[in-house]
Amino acid sequence: MGLARLHSALSPVLPRLADLLGVKELVVEDALQSLWGGYGELLRLRVEGGAYSRAILKWARPPLHERSSASYLRKCRSFDVEASFYRDYAGRCEQACRVPRLLAEDKRDGEWLLLLEDLDAAGYPGRTRAPRPRELTASLDWLAAFHGRFFGVEPQGLWPVGCYWHLATRAEELALLTPAEQERARQIDRRLSESRYQTLVHGDAKPANFCFNPQGDGVAAVDFQYVGAGAGVRDVAYLLHGLTPEQSERALDHYFSRLASWLAPLWDADAVEREWRELYPLALEDFERFLAGFHRRH
Repeated sequence: MGLARLHSALSPVLPRLADLLGVKELVVEDALQSLWGGYGELLRLRVEGGAYSRAILKWARPPLHERSSASYLRKCRSFDVEASFYRDYAGRCEQACRVPRLLAEDKRDGEWLLLLEDLDAAGYPGRTRAPRPRELTASLDWLAAFHGRFFGVEPQGLWPVGCYWHLATRAEELALLTPAEQERARQIDRRLSESRYQTLVHGDAKPANFCFNPQGDGVAAVDFQYVGAGAGVRDVAYLLHGLTPEQSERALDHYFSRLASWLAPLWDADAVEREWRELYPLALEDFERFLAGFHRRH
């Protein structure tokens, strides 16, 4: 869809968002990408008459022909969760686990509109699918800070169990596995869910959801549709997926050293590390279970 058509399609809601933000006008400047599965658009807007010159609009508009599918219901719930995170939790994030500020939001007629701070303009223009060592370290630092900041926090308005591949939300993929694979998947899920130590997990901590400063040592994160409760190593396993065992071990050492600085003195960092290190290979296997079912389905 061209910019003119996008601006026309948004014409009923842009004035309201501008009013909520307290600015003169919002204008569609660039279409950045489509949301997963054709569920909307990510746009850059020009802001006229405000403190911000640019903003990012996440415009979710699920296709109505999919209304009966489990995937449709999961994705719709994810947009509610993301709005709740930005509204009620993002303000508690510090510079060490930087996220975009929520500028305005609206929900109407089965559509979600989140107007967010433009992280490019805030000094985080870098994106990558294959992080360099410095970028990987910065991402691990972000996860350690996020998990430490929200350690023990109840996921009010978020997913009771975070991560987009959580077993209870992936019945279609699970059904494509063998009976033995299904039983193993349930055992792993129980073990992860019964973790004594819980935090809020990002839920989709892939490299592409981290935004880096030009030096690669400062980072912010986006895309909080699957944030919820869980053991922090679920995020770490996803971020490190594909690394060698030696690389993963060094990364884990770094993550736990940084996490300890966030947990002390209120929590027993050694006990958390012992449990989460034991859970790490299960978290990897859990993600591999999802991939196996996803590939068989598609």
